[in-house]
Amino acid sequence: MRALGQSYALGTKDGLKRWSYLGLSLLINATGHSLTIVTNLGSAVWTASAVNLYHLWPLSLRLTLFLCGVIVVLMNALLIRKFIWKRIIGNLLFTFPFSFLIQLFTQVIGRSDINSFPLVIRVIIDIFGILCVALATSLYQRANLVLHPNDDFMQIIRFRYVHGNATIAQMIHYIPPVIIMTLTFLMSGQLWAVNIGTVICLFFQGTFIGFFDKHVFRNLKHYGLAMVQK
Repeated sequence: MRALGQSYALGTKDGLKRWSYLGLSLLINATGHSLTIVTNLGSAVWTASAVNLYHLWPLSLRLTLFLCGVIVVLMNALLIRKFIWKRIIGNLLFTFPFSFLIQLFTQVIGRSDINSFPLVIRVIIDIFGILCVALATSLYQRANLVLHPNDDFMQIIRFRYVHGNATIAQMIHYIPPVIIMTLTFLMSGQLWAVNIGTVICLFFQGTFIGFFDKHVFRNLKHYGLAMVQK
């Protein structure tokens, strides 16, 4: 089995498939995160922690998301007990389109009338955004060309420490952002992007990812897990 992060050549059938799913997942991911940020009814847990940091200091949301990614890259290296530079560079490269697209989509969607909709409709939109994030995570974790550091963190825990259980891995990987949000709340007295959607993510996001792994785009298998499982 190929090592984690090692990609096929673009011209191969598998390579084209994996790059296509990666591109699709980035668009789905940015859409989902942006919907949860704009509705402010609860973002994915890591995104919520970054939004709270963003409101605490003068840096842009894009730069805040990037800096959080750098910190998680270092945590991942500790978990696998080695620095794999190709993998680290891939993690960091992923954060550029990820951070840019989320900020862009948030600005575009923010100009709409979503927040004038009835609360029930906004809750549905927020949950739809959460499901989009779970689907996107499932796709790019399976394609496994490059990963966002947060999702690489979850994948390391899932396949190295909890025998492939996505639900348990997701809950463990949420411990750092929960700590961040607790600290920012103590400092500012406010919580941003934390609501019903965040609670759903906290307890069910891993289950959603596991469901999409099995039932959506079933021809896309998990590539390159050998390094994680060592």
